Amino acid sequence: MSIADDSLKSVPMQITEDEAAVYDRQIRLWGLEAQQRMRNATIVVMRLKGVATETIKNIVLAGIGRLIIVDDGAVTEEDLGAGFFFRDEDVGRKRVDAAKARVEGLNPLVTVETRSQSLLAGLELDELVRGVDLVCVTDWDRDGLIQLNDVCRKWKKPLYAGGTYGLLGYIFCDLLDHDYIAPDRTGTKDAPKDLKTTASYPPLQAALLHRWTALTKRQTKELKPAVVFAILALWEYQSSHNGELPDGSHAATELQARANDLLAAADVNKQVLAAVPLEMIETVSTTARHEFSPVCAVVGGMLAQDILKALAAREAPIANFFTFDGSSGAGTVCRLGMH
Repeated sequence: MSIADDSLKSVPMQITEDEAAVYDRQIRLWGLEAQQRMRNATIVVMRLKGVATETIKNIVLAGIGRLIIVDDGAVTEEDLGAGFFFRDEDVGRKRVDAAKARVEGLNPLVTVETRSQSLLAGLELDELVRGVDLVCVTDWDRDGLIQLNDVCRKWKKPLYAGGTYGLLGYIFCDLLDHDYIAPDRTGTKDAPKDLKTTASYPPLQAALLHRWTALTKRQTKELKPAVVFAILALWEYQSSHNGELPDGSHAATELQARANDLLAAADVNKQVLAAVPLEMIETVSTTARHEFSPVCAVVGGMLAQDILKALAAREAPIANFFTFDGSSGAGTVCRLGMH
């Protein structure tokens, strides 16, 4: 994967001595070259909710070059719980206007731009994606993610998506053909310490066709399919309800039916999970619309960490669907559609 499109970029900026002092610990951790890639990266983050707040904090502190935040929403009282860029007096203001100065205050070395508009479409979206190095969208519906993923693929730009539904959270990434450095585990003395590795990622639409047939009972159990299919069922629900999430236990019956249909279609081992537990479905039905700060912190922190991994190209990023269950504190990664 090429992090930057050279035809669209000016001459890369070099890290100054002052910047090297600020980022000294990180440079010692993953090297000057990796920090340089971050310094020259432009990232767009779409939708400024709880997960995005945590993600932005971490990538700005790490020293990316330029951040573009896109959101047309106004701050609500509910945003004050997980959105630590907002204050009581910000309620009613545009989210990006309320947050901009506080984001800039985290790291004056990072250029912060904001766009107070909806998730773009058509030529505007094309132009935005074409001019950045990496796209991150949070708390968006499946159909919108698939459309955005198509645009990112058109311009060969990596995509990260993440979000929370009450106590559940997820991260999906499509990093195209991603090159990174991995430790050599052959054990031979003469082998190089690090090897260049390439991982090929599928787009979301292809990943959702993944079948679990080849997994052993133990492997299936380790991947906690109930959480995965509860989230996929929420995406199905949104698709048939104009993007709306369930808001009460009355939706549990429909949500469980969708989850179990997906479970059967994916050929998940019935000895591990014959049906998504009703208790989980009922909890999701009543909490999916709400943000819980600790869950946003975990998912947003993981999302930021993986974005930085992708930019640094020093470790293997998520491959390719991470889920988090806040009721148990457990996270797991499933390789959906990856070989």
